[in-house]
Amino acid sequence: MKNWSLFQGIGKFVYTYRKLIIAVWILLAATFSVLALKLPDSLSGSGFEMEGSFKKVENMMQQDFGQPKSSVMVLFQSDTLSPQDTQYKNTVERTLKKLRDVDHAVSVTSPYSSAKMIKGNTSYATVNFDLNFGELKKSIEQIRSKTTSTKDVKIGITGGPVIAEDMNTASQKDLARAEAIGLPAALIILLLAFGGLVAAGLPILIGLISVACAMGVLYLVSQELNLTIFILNVVPMIGLALGIDFALLLVNRFREELEKNPVKKAVITSVQTAGRSIAFSGLCVFLGLSGMLLIRIDIFRSVALGGMVVVIISVINALTFLPAVLSILGPRINSLMILKRNRERSGWKAFATFVMKRPGIMLTASIAILVLFLLPVRHLELSIPEAESLPPDYESRIMFEKFEDTFGKKDLYPVTIVAKSNGDITSSDNLTRAEQLVERLKKESVVDRVDSLFSHTGGIPPDQLQSFIKTKEGKRRLQSVLDHYSKDNLTVIQAYLSVGVTSDKAKQWVKDWEGEKNGLKLTLGGSTKFNQEIFDEILNKTPEGLVIVLLSTFVILLLAFQSLFIPLKAIVMNILSLSATFGLLVWIFQSGNLMDPVSIGLMIPVFTFGIVFGLSMDYEVFLISRIQEVYENTGDNDKATLDGLTSTSKIITSAAAIMIVITGSFVTTDVMPVKQIGIAIALAIFIDATLVRMILVPSLMKLMGKWNWWLPFRKHTVKNHAQ
Repeated sequence: MKNWSLFQGIGKFVYTYRKLIIAVWILLAATFSVLALKLPDSLSGSGFEMEGSFKKVENMMQQDFGQPKSSVMVLFQSDTLSPQDTQYKNTVERTLKKLRDVDHAVSVTSPYSSAKMIKGNTSYATVNFDLNFGELKKSIEQIRSKTTSTKDVKIGITGGPVIAEDMNTASQKDLARAEAIGLPAALIILLLAFGGLVAAGLPILIGLISVACAMGVLYLVSQELNLTIFILNVVPMIGLALGIDFALLLVNRFREELEKNPVKKAVITSVQTAGRSIAFSGLCVFLGLSGMLLIRIDIFRSVALGGMVVVIISVINALTFLPAVLSILGPRINSLMILKRNRERSGWKAFATFVMKRPGIMLTASIAILVLFLLPVRHLELSIPEAESLPPDYESRIMFEKFEDTFGKKDLYPVTIVAKSNGDITSSDNLTRAEQLVERLKKESVVDRVDSLFSHTGGIPPDQLQSFIKTKEGKRRLQSVLDHYSKDNLTVIQAYLSVGVTSDKAKQWVKDWEGEKNGLKLTLGGSTKFNQEIFDEILNKTPEGLVIVLLSTFVILLLAFQSLFIPLKAIVMNILSLSATFGLLVWIFQSGNLMDPVSIGLMIPVFTFGIVFGLSMDYEVFLISRIQEVYENTGDNDKATLDGLTSTSKIITSAAAIMIVITGSFVTTDVMPVKQIGIAIALAIFIDATLVRMILVPSLMKLMGKWNWWLPFRKHTVKNHAQ
């Protein structure tokens, strides 16, 4: 066996300073646990924010045209009264009077200020704020306390700030529920694997410490960067699963070594072997997550950053604190045994032998199953999660859906066009250019109608409008219109679309109209532009991230195993199993086979790949490391594969089962993207640990023989060292 001096040195260092290391970790865990409790209040909205035209238009509308930074909508509904009835009006006015005192509210817009804000027996008001919607927790609480329904008029609130706050609340409830299910289930699996309470409880402790420290670190990060609320679920999901898995591998190896070596030797050898596997596994997970940093959208960078932090802490924890505790425990790791320890591996050996005797058949059958699973992926449709991500009984979701159904998405979400001219927009030439632009917009097939400065000037021609504006009568009649639609060299145009505001046609249209038109520079915003930019950013940057992750993972595994085939096999198998996972997600969610049909969140495939690609390497590295150990001692590929598979099957199965129950427990959550990511990871790990790791890998290892260990330009040949 190679002398991995680095990990041997870590093992010696940890054993020598075991008490100091434990003391330091206890202090860190206590400190960061306190900070972790503050993290939820430091997180912002959904995270679908990026620098682009949508953001530019939003900033211009706020800075140049007085649009508030955020708004909360207050809906009024009645089954018996009309908005024009005195009782209805009094309820609205009484409510709005209370809302004017809400902290950071700069204005309140009454439904009676515009006919567009009333439809049938439903109307809405807006409370406008000078803060972004991630900063309105207390203000939302005040609004809720001041909006009480009457017998005849039902009052509810919704809008971006309210939905984001409810998402935060639901995420915290979901996390508590998932942990209440996942941790006991993980403990049961660990008991079945180890038989004793001490050995089974230690990985749980390691996972919890890793998550607590990571959440504390992220609280400090959140003071400088905007972090999305989704890290409340994703980070514990990754941290618990990974921390427990790492500890499981190291504790298992320590117990094996303890049977034939003193404690010091057992600790050093465990860190030297299992610790090395943990380090490479963690590096693969880290790299898998890092690819998301290329996507310039807050939610991807937040999840990538959160995941990378918890991975680093989990690896350091597993290589320092855990072996330090094992150094203290020694043989007491086997204390409090409640199940008989079973060392018999004949069942796993029989299974491995069965697979390796029929490598061609097993390979073909497993690939056929994976291909069957991935077929639905061709129907994959993605969407940006909105209010429908919340549980169906949340008021903000109910009110938002009522709001959209009543007032219509096409009327609610026009494309906002800010046209910039050379010189004052109200000059005769620039007004002519602006009117020509409006006329061009009206002729577009995807445009239903256009609202602009010229919609409110009484048909005065542009060449006369400039002169009229300067007259006393012109100022009296048009000053408010000019303030609303123009400022300096800017004018605002609203294009209401005749197609779905998030349809492919709409997204292509806003993309085509960005830039120079009629001598004016156009910047487009609104919901359609938001969707187009988000989708394009993901589609454009994902391939780059994918290439970086695949190449870096290939190099890491190449260095780890000194083989060309093993890294290639690992990457291809991972891509195949992930594709099968996405196909199953379409079948479950989009096709509605196990639940009501719902679209798949835009970020789910990227998150799943980033997280699972690295996590599944955990099993690959552990399995191949054991095979490599045997091969370097014997030079016999078949024996190495059989022994490696036999010795790791139980522990890999246990590790996968823990990963599945930790991530799969999020199926009980009410926030749909979290439910989808939990199921996606659980499915991917299940496929990877069964079809791929237990069947495809040994089949390919058998078929490739000595070529498994071939590396170009390397003269060294592995020889049989068996005595």
